[in-house]
Amino acid sequence: MIFRLIAALNIWLIATIGAASDDIAHKILSFKDLESWESDDHDQALSAFLMTCKDLKDPDWQSICALAQQSPDAKQFFELLFKPVVIGDGIEALFTGYFEPELNGSLSPGGKYKYPIYRKPPEIPYESLWLTRREIETGPVMKGRGLEIAWVDDPVELFFLQIQGSGRIRLPNGRMIRVGYGGSNGHNYQSIGTELVRRGIYDVHQVSAEVIKNWVRRNPIEGQELLYHNPTYVFFRKLTKIPADKGPYGAMNRSVTAGRTVAVDPKYVPLGAPVWVEKDGKNPIRRLTIAQDTGSAIKGPQRADIFFGTGDTAGRAAGQLRDPGRMVVLLPIQRAYAMLPGGLQ
Repeated sequence: MIFRLIAALNIWLIATIGAASDDIAHKILSFKDLESWESDDHDQALSAFLMTCKDLKDPDWQSICALAQQSPDAKQFFELLFKPVVIGDGIEALFTGYFEPELNGSLSPGGKYKYPIYRKPPEIPYESLWLTRREIETGPVMKGRGLEIAWVDDPVELFFLQIQGSGRIRLPNGRMIRVGYGGSNGHNYQSIGTELVRRGIYDVHQVSAEVIKNWVRRNPIEGQELLYHNPTYVFFRKLTKIPADKGPYGAMNRSVTAGRTVAVDPKYVPLGAPVWVEKDGKNPIRRLTIAQDTGSAIKGPQRADIFFGTGDTAGRAAGQLRDPGRMVVLLPIQRAYAMLPGGLQ
């Protein structure tokens, strides 16, 4: 069936595709150019692809998704229907990691539970610039409005929850609630790890999430000022419909998959597209992932954040990751060729 439908798939017109911009280069590769492609678990990648492909609206993607639902041979499916494309702007690839943290919290304030997780105030227009982190946390604007979802016991973990964009809150009775990204104040992300390096406190290779957390806790006054260096503030929403065995929601409002989901810059990489990861450095990764999430710090065509899962173990692995390499986007065949100078020939 998959072979008979390929010809039909190729007749779709890709009306929304524009020519490549002057400063972005596109290079089509062969699957033989992808290091360790043959040894990957393509079935896992296909399962992750199926989580979000039904939400893709363009005709070429919808046709591919229809084929994906027919239980094809996974490796053959990707090789027959996609072309690997390197999208670059001259800046070296950078891979980092993210995870779903677990925090201790309560549905009411009291004792050690005094740091609120807020819903987005209704007066903030969509994607508009609002108050800074410092102004939100030190001013009166959020007080007494019933915008709190829960209160947690650690402001540093709350800060990193905002960086991750989703997490679980363990209540005193052991019950868990889940929160997901609910909007932001519109300010650009400023890395506090980069700021520690700029101040000469650490070298680049020394910085990780755990190193930053420990420094802030050892230096509470300076540490709080360091957190204010990042003006971005993330609001949350309570998630009630995600099964316990599924990952948190990503930018596509579907569960992400540990090891198979990446956050990308949607300006360059279509959400829902397969992405071949060649991460170098310690513990190299050669794996087909799916672009199912975004992040305020994920900017550029060769930038990706790999989802590692839930909890402390995933957090330690994600926090140590900051490596170069190469990312290759798998695009529908006509779409891939249309991105080249001159478009479809």
